[in-house]
Amino acid sequence: MYSDHEFLEYVVKALVDTPDAVSVVRSVDEMGVLLTLSVAPDDMGKIIGRDGNIAKALRTLLRVVGMKHNARVNLKINEPAGGKRTEGDKSLDQVLNDLS
Repeated sequence: MYSDHEFLEYVVKALVDTPDAVSVVRSVDEMGVLLTLSVAPDDMGKIIGRDGNIAKALRTLLRVVGMKHNARVNLKINEPAGGKRTEGDKSLDQVLNDLS
């Protein structure tokens, strides 16, 4: 296993309540390394954090790990099925129209 993959998996499993549901997929292309993270729906808030601060910190740390190995590392966090955001969510304009 690669160090960036191991690092992300270790940190995320320490943060969540359901470590068995954590999965990290690593792919490499011309843009660099992409780590795709999936967690349980209940643990999503613990990974994103208030205003996305935990996710930003994870991305920063992964960039540092990548720089150590001369690689560009990016993090994508998959929204689990049953997440709060859905296709049917209304835009601000639609909500304002409904109010008037």
